[in-house]
Amino acid sequence: MSSISPIRDPKNDHLLSPENAALIIIDYQPIQVSSIKSMDQTHLVEQIVRLAKTAKVFNIPVILSTVNVQTGRNQDTIAPLKEVLADTVSYDRTSINAWEDKEFYEAVKATGRKKLIMAALWTEACLTFPALDALREGFEVYPVADAVGGTSSEAHTIALRRIEQAGSQLISVNQLLCELQRDWNREETVPGFFEVLFKDGKII
Repeated sequence: MSSISPIRDPKNDHLLSPENAALIIIDYQPIQVSSIKSMDQTHLVEQIVRLAKTAKVFNIPVILSTVNVQTGRNQDTIAPLKEVLADTVSYDRTSINAWEDKEFYEAVKATGRKKLIMAALWTEACLTFPALDALREGFEVYPVADAVGGTSSEAHTIALRRIEQAGSQLISVNQLLCELQRDWNREETVPGFFEVLFKDGKII
């Protein structure tokens, strides 16, 4: 067995690490989920739950946001996701663009993280707008392409193209999981890694 390599500075690593990233989850609410046409809705829910579990395994700060719950026009975060994030503060808004909500914006800034892993419904609105604003302010944005969805395949694809052309870096749930783990010698997160990666003995 080769000798253990020293861990790179996790705060200044150019790759995502548990110490330099925050996870942003926006508007995974029943109405939004039921309107998704770009991917299977059941799979979408599975993916966002896996993403949230990944953040928990690696102790990454999570900013959770909803829209129009307090106005009575919408329901809260879907139950499977809410269960994983039971101890996470949720910021309710009226703005379509979460970046324009003061409490949400201040919560993101308070993490002190410059790398923002983002997932939101819909891709063409509630993901695109804060992603573009965050990029403009010098944040690095990582949309999780297989945990987001739009009202059509075209809307989803065009939105991802727009934010990628603006400078974001698309990732997947499994890619993020591997990037955060990085080394099997980091044994404390290995059990959680495999719990997120496998279902019924098969890689998800």
